[in-house]
Amino acid sequence: MLRYAADIRTLLYMIVTTGMLVLLWTRDSFSPLLFVAYLFMAVSVSVIAHNHNHLTIWKSKPLNALTDYWLTLFYGFPAFGWIPTHNQNHHKFNNREGDYTITHRYTEKTNLLTLLTYPSVSAFHQQKPIRDYLAKQYRINKSRFWFCISQYVLLVAFLLVAFLLDWKKALLYVLIPQQFSLYSVLIFNYVQHVHADEESSLNHSRNIVGPVMNWFLFNNGLHTVHHENPGLHWSKAPEAHAKIADQIDPRLNERSFWWMLVRVYILGMFSAEARGRSMRLDRMAAERQI
Repeated sequence: MLRYAADIRTLLYMIVTTGMLVLLWTRDSFSPLLFVAYLFMAVSVSVIAHNHNHLTIWKSKPLNALTDYWLTLFYGFPAFGWIPTHNQNHHKFNNREGDYTITHRYTEKTNLLTLLTYPSVSAFHQQKPIRDYLAKQYRINKSRFWFCISQYVLLVAFLLVAFLLDWKKALLYVLIPQQFSLYSVLIFNYVQHVHADEESSLNHSRNIVGPVMNWFLFNNGLHTVHHENPGLHWSKAPEAHAKIADQIDPRLNERSFWWMLVRVYILGMFSAEARGRSMRLDRMAAERQI
């Protein structure tokens, strides 16, 4: 009943994530190594939630609904939230004006401060399209509206039960991983678009082309092809990226996510060359000279 056999890996990730919560909760002592591994799985859940809302995992509607609930518990926000903020908004505007996740809302600079504060700023502004979406569903599709509300109810109930059982474990193994999941996926969005050229046909997104991140996180680093074809299954992204890779500005094809962060946001504090140039600002400057 899976659309793609590759999503066996997706299911294994979710099973492992769920199992790790049970394991960590029932342990008598804290394991730093297991906790770090669990935080990585929390990040993977955010990527899975993104993928599932573009192309559902199952051919069965009930199974997709159950998966939405499952993802909601570990993602830390109702899974439907991707639809109004990402599918219907970000992919429409792609970091242009009107995009609630726009990277240059308050400044054209990119530095450690803008990187670290972007998730909070973006999350705040994304609440409006979510409210608007819910209001619209209430008017035109009440069953869909109540399905979305039920995700909120399930998430709140899950958190309440966890905190009533053991507030320390709930904080450590439920709330913190959820927030880490939400925070990380917004960091990904920021680095994938900041200082790219949103008006370019292909240079609108930054790619992480190294194999390690893409294998572990469902080819999430290959972002240009995702914007070119949002419904493309994640397993097909490498092949699609290979077809256009030589047409993308080399500055937007990064080999390593971690080296990029160190180079731009740490070394960049001391070197303008390490920070790089904004392709968006370069385009705007060229337009003014015409």
